Amino acid sequence: MLRSILIQTVVFLLIFNGVAMLRETSMLSASDDVVPVSHQLKTIMDKDIVLHADGKKTILYFFAPWCQVCNLSIENLQNVYQKTPNLNVIAVALDFVDADEVKNFTMNHQLTFPVALGNELVKADYKVMGYPSYYVLDEENTIIARSLGYSSEIGLYLRSF
Repeated sequence: MLRSILIQTVVFLLIFNGVAMLRETSMLSASDDVVPVSHQLKTIMDKDIVLHADGKKTILYFFAPWCQVCNLSIENLQNVYQKTPNLNVIAVALDFVDADEVKNFTMNHQLTFPVALGNELVKADYKVMGYPSYYVLDEENTIIARSLGYSSEIGLYLRSF
């Protein structure tokens, strides 16, 4: 009985990881070396922000306010941001109706990191095909990790260091 459960668990994990790898094949990879041209966007606070690592490891987190998985996982990102002072986080809203929709999402989740208003060019350049998607950049803007879908707090932390 225990052996059967163990085998089923291993098979499930292999299938789950295989599907995750297939979904992520369309994303930018480390072989792309450096992130696309640094985009300058407006934040919901109407400040300019550039999508790049400014000498500090950075998570670029792409989300849509209507995305249920984003609503479930964004608090994990907030927790990692609060607990890791040597890590930058920039969230980029895509596929939103208007800035108020993004502001409401930000307030509902009490986000304290910058939230930028993205556009179709950013979506295309970063090859965002689903939500949430994120890239972890090292200090030189090289992609060191990427993921698509739900990420736990520990998963975000482990990919960032």
